[in-house]
Amino acid sequence: MKKPISPKAALDRLESLCARSEQCTYDLRRKLTQWGIATDESNKIIESLAARHFVDDARFAASYVRDKYRFNYWGRAKIVAGLIAKRVDRQKIDNALDEIDPDEYARLAAAALKSKARSIKDVDTYEGRTRLFRAGIAKGYEASLVSKIIKETRTWD
Repeated sequence: MKKPISPKAALDRLESLCARSEQCTYDLRRKLTQWGIATDESNKIIESLAARHFVDDARFAASYVRDKYRFNYWGRAKIVAGLIAKRVDRQKIDNALDEIDPDEYARLAAAALKSKARSIKDVDTYEGRTRLFRAGIAKGYEASLVSKIIKETRTWD
């Protein structure tokens, strides 16, 4: 069994973690619980980190959105689900999603579907296009956008 760490040591660890990468308050609370820190101490630590701008859920949401749609080729629906799982406020999620450039989003969605199309043998058949459509939906893209991309013939060139 692990020895619980002191609140001061927990604060130092979280400051170091937050200085290296964006974190959300939900993840920090989970870490504090795992380390055996009491709830009232956890609240004080989180408040301290927020007051000194080590943690900010709005900043985390913006970073999460930017990274997931640019590097992982995720659509809005999957990004929203990920942020909701992190217990980020819906208003902060909406503000972060507003920063997505629609043209870049559509271009990245087309690139993701084109990449997937290479792994589908008969993409011009009904079954092939259905598989591609499902792949686009699973990535979190809107059905209307996926349909539009699939209907474009240049996707398969």
